[in-house]
Amino acid sequence: MIKTYRNQALALAGLAQAVHLVQQIAKRGHVDREAMASSIASVLKIDADTVDDIYGGPEGLRDGLLKLLQQLGARQHIDPEHARYCAMLVFLQGKFAQQPKMQQQVREGVAHAADKARQTSILDDEVLETLANTYQQTLSTLGPKVIVSGERMYLSDPDNAIKIRALLLAGIRSVVLWKQCGGARWKFLFNRRRLQQATQALLDSI
Repeated sequence: MIKTYRNQALALAGLAQAVHLVQQIAKRGHVDREAMASSIASVLKIDADTVDDIYGGPEGLRDGLLKLLQQLGARQHIDPEHARYCAMLVFLQGKFAQQPKMQQQVREGVAHAADKARQTSILDDEVLETLANTYQQTLSTLGPKVIVSGERMYLSDPDNAIKIRALLLAGIRSVVLWKQCGGARWKFLFNRRRLQQATQALLDSI
């Protein structure tokens, strides 16, 4: 059964991790490569039997689970910038869901990136560039654009811009999955406690 709080928590952790990595690139110019590899891999796994398969299990989402737990906790600990980015990606995915031609375009771009990753590696420059271009030519055109805040020296670096766009696509992938698992905005508001428990259980299992 896919519609469980555990699967919703995994998908939300996938979103939280992608956004957290975007923030790290924008403000520090570098990220944890293992966490990024898990996030990018989730985009490339178009067909998977379980939600765990998409992310490589809870282990691949440690950073995201920790961030999600923080965002589900007391108000004073919430990162408002992180919450804003997540909300924008949820809104963007809602618009994307109404664009079947664009969805096909994204599938083709992701399939091309996945073929390249099988020949090289998940974090190969060409793989990331393909995903970034796919995002830029599709979701980025829907508006409103996700404006990332950070240090100009990092944001102006073309390689960082590519990584950010690829991770935003990973974030969208997680939003799609969250909704497939029964997630919805109103459920997030009313079921925070259950999601919090599911997230803590996932962290405890690592």
